[in-house]
Order: sequence, then C-alpha cells, then structure tokens
Amino acid sequence: MGSLIMKYYLNLFVFAAIIPAFVKCKSTLKKEVPPNEWVQLFNGEDLTNWQVKIKGYPLGENIYNTFRVENEALQVNYDEYNKFDKRFGHIFYKSPYSSYILKLQYRFIGNQVKGGEGWAERNSGVMIHSQSPQSMGIDQDFPVSVEVQLLGGINKGEKRSTANLCTPGTHVFMSDTLVTTHCIASASKTYYGNQWVDLEILVLADSLISHKVNGETVISYSKPQIGGEYNALKDKKGEPLKEGYIALQSESHPVEFKNIYVKVLK
Repeated sequence: MGSLIMKYYLNLFVFAAIIPAFVKCKSTLKKEVPPNEWVQLFNGEDLTNWQVKIKGYPLGENIYNTFRVENEALQVNYDEYNKFDKRFGHIFYKSPYSSYILKLQYRFIGNQVKGGEGWAERNSGVMIHSQSPQSMGIDQDFPVSVEVQLLGGINKGEKRSTANLCTPGTHVFMSDTLVTTHCIASASKTYYGNQWVDLEILVLADSLISHKVNGETVISYSKPQIGGEYNALKDKKGEPLKEGYIALQSESHPVEFKNIYVKVLK
C-alpha cells in the first residue's frame, strides 16, 4: 500500500510539472501567427522572405541589384541599368494573405532611369491579391492582381493623386457597379519631393478593400475578381479573388519602402 501511495504522489507531481510546460508551449505556438497583431514583413536588413520576379528573367534573378536594402529601407534602384527596356519587376512576400491590414511608408527618390515609360515617372505600386510569382510567365509584365498605384507629384500645382486603384487582369465593383476602367484616381492630395508617405490598405477577402493615405481613406471598392486587361489567367475569368500575395513594384523610377507590417484579421 505504501508503494502505491508513493507512486500516486509521484505521478501527480510529474503531471503537475508537465501541465505548465505544455500550456507555455501552446501559448508560444499561438504567438507565431498572432491574429490581430502587427507582424513585420521586412526586417530592414536584407530581403529574407521576399522573392524577385523581373520580366524576361527567371524567378529569383535580381538583375542589376534592382531590389536592395539601403539605410533600413527596401529600395528599388536602377543605377546599374543602361536602359530600362520595359523590364518591369516585382518583389513578392513569401506568403499569401486573405483578410488583413497592410501598412508601410514609401517615398520616391532620384530620377527615372533612361528608357522608362513617360507614365512611369514617379510611379510605383503595391500589388495585393496577386497571383504567385511562381505562376507568372517569364515575359509577363505584371502579375494578375489589384494594384494600389503610388504616384508622386511632378509639376507644382498639377494634381496627381496617390493610392489609386489599377486592375492588371482584374475587375472590381464600386457602388454595386462592375468597373472595367484600368485605373481610377483616389481622393488623395498630391505629394511632391522625397517625403515619406504613410500607406494603409484594408483587405477583407473578396469583400471590401480600402486605401488610406496619411490616415485618410481615399478610395474603397469591393468584389475583386479575375478579368480585364493584362489578364494572364483568362481561363479563370470571373473568379473572385479571396486571397493572394503582396508585392512591391519596379516600374523605372527609384522608390523606397520601409516599416512594412501586416495585421491578420479573422
């Protein structure tokens, strides 16, 4: 009987020691993918967890050091190019997202590289609900996605809004009407020079999407779907876009991004 009692208390002691460790482990695992918490996508040191796809080149080939890290910013630069030659590029975060808030800061720097399109001066973008970089054709200009178009002011007094909507291979609804226009201007003001601009994007799967600039909502729309111009996924026309990758664009004008965070929403 004494040995049985001793064994009972020994098992109880071991069980009591395991439970807190198990709870601690479970709690730690939960924090690896924290809902409703900000997660840093860019570490400010290197391009870990990001993949480059530039038109005409295989996935992962970062030609002429186009995408790099400078002063804790993810920089798109063309100082090693002789000519742009329509080599549109994108750098993709490794994981797709569905419902989330993305926030970052951006600014335009320097001058447009020789050979860039006239419309691409002080022009870049953040692609959301994008197809994967692995699924892009080697000579594909843009991924099928919804683009949050970033523009900087060029001529003083001339309005040039930012956080506009562009739709490479997609359509959206605005006020319950299907919109097939490729780009739609936001209500933002114009930002000149090399000032940092705060951008926030709310994405609710295939429901609502809205863009904020410096804390103000400048455009909203809903029901993103595959279709329209630059559509490399024609066999999927009309399919709703419920999730996709996040990518930053290279369109011939140097630009910097920093403080890139995402908050996953349930």
